[in-house]
Amino acid sequence: MFHRWAAPLLVLALCAMSPKNAAGQEQKPREQGAKGSLGKNYPNPFNPDTKIRFTVDCSGGSTSETHVVTMRVMNILAQPVVPPILYGPALTATSGASSSMNGSPLNSLRLSCGEYEAQWPPPGVREPASGTYVVQYFVDGVLAGTRRIYYRK
Repeated sequence: MFHRWAAPLLVLALCAMSPKNAAGQEQKPREQGAKGSLGKNYPNPFNPDTKIRFTVDCSGGSTSETHVVTMRVMNILAQPVVPPILYGPALTATSGASSSMNGSPLNSLRLSCGEYEAQWPPPGVREPASGTYVVQYFVDGVLAGTRRIYYRK
């Protein structure tokens, strides 16, 4: 007589004994230091450009801190496309950013703490194709947020 219950029982026992991580892999603790957040983009997707809100957070409440901010936009093949530009502080912002930085590409741009807006695609640049794009937001070299946007000409 065959025991059909033995094989499933053996599989369940082996699964229960397996380690949580595969051999040779270790779980890295989440890197501390991401001081910022990436908000939703608007108006989306029916306008030819979109604005992306983001914040640069301060540690300890000091508003004189500055952080290096980078924002990347990539297509679904993970190929970088033209970076967004700094559109300016958000309407509700308390940041003391000067308006002289408006129009600068968000590539290693040093910003003080506060709320900002970025514009993508920048004016005067060839329009990207309609489709899905991924926005990555880095503060001091640490990934602070990722968002998927839909762009339509």
